[in-house]
Amino acid sequence: MQRTALVVGVTGIGGNHVARELLANGWNVIGLSRRPPRDLPDVRHVAADLLDPQALSSALADVAPTHVFITTWMRQDTEAENIRVNAALVRNLLDALSPRKSVRHVALVTGLKHYLGPFEAYAQSGTLPDTPLRESQPRLPLENFYYAQEDEVYAAAERDRFTWSVHRPHSIIGQAVGNAMNMGTTLAVYATICKETGRPFQFPGSEAQWKGLSDVTDARMLAKQLVWAADTDAAKNEAFNIVNGDVFRWSWLWPKLAEWFGVQAAGYSGHIQPLEIAMAQDAPLWRDIAARHGLVEPDLERLASAWHTDLDLGRPLEVMTDMANSRRLGFTAYQATDASFFELFERLRAQRLIP
Repeated sequence: MQRTALVVGVTGIGGNHVARELLANGWNVIGLSRRPPRDLPDVRHVAADLLDPQALSSALADVAPTHVFITTWMRQDTEAENIRVNAALVRNLLDALSPRKSVRHVALVTGLKHYLGPFEAYAQSGTLPDTPLRESQPRLPLENFYYAQEDEVYAAAERDRFTWSVHRPHSIIGQAVGNAMNMGTTLAVYATICKETGRPFQFPGSEAQWKGLSDVTDARMLAKQLVWAADTDAAKNEAFNIVNGDVFRWSWLWPKLAEWFGVQAAGYSGHIQPLEIAMAQDAPLWRDIAARHGLVEPDLERLASAWHTDLDLGRPLEVMTDMANSRRLGFTAYQATDASFFELFERLRAQRLIP
């Protein structure tokens, strides 16, 4: 039977890569987003607003996917609003698909805030979770929109008799213009600005992040795990961490990133120096850089998500994950983290997103 995937958030950093992985494995792929992807001609696009149930039902009236991959979320000002909005988008989507009864599996992408809670909670609580983070750890007694999204999937799975998987990446490294969680491209843009201006390439984060062990998730690794779980019976109704499979310290990686761009590396300075502040006045400068080098995206805000990179690098603890659950079931993919960054930088340069 031909499998048809609906990738929700197909223009995002996770959705774009999972669509590519599905196409490479012979799937029919439908992508849902507000705007069509520029670089996926083999994906049928559906434009829809996930928060408008009636319009969403109309947009999906003739769509009958066997598998659904939910890779998107919407940032709000408070966790209560995050819960209300992001639970609704999952609920509205699965309600709209329910009448066709075609869905056999739903994959939901969340993240490590499942274990950490919202930034404000773990930054101020004084109680930090043990690392490495494991899928067996219970939910925290905190409001968390990831829990609300999971609960919507569980309820719809019970109603419509499909299986599910939940995937929890760390910081995702990959190419996606206009994405809110985009550390790799953010650091590439920051390094480019440093090179153009002679500024040092200053590590913006905390001492714990600079010295502690960490890991990240190549978007291609996330895509491979999503497709593997959809194809593996033993992976049904399970939650999985997903990272590259190695660990590193930013004190080791940061100079390597600086060397790639030919800029001066500056490490942890004794206090956090947020990128959001460092780059706050750089939009006109980036527009000038783009004009001088013939770049295709002159809008700094569509390339760099300084606020999100600050959240990841400003954590007051080392953060790394354990992948025992998928490893024991046969998922063995691996990606070297320094290569994740360097290969991304090469793609950004080849597509004239950085000089």
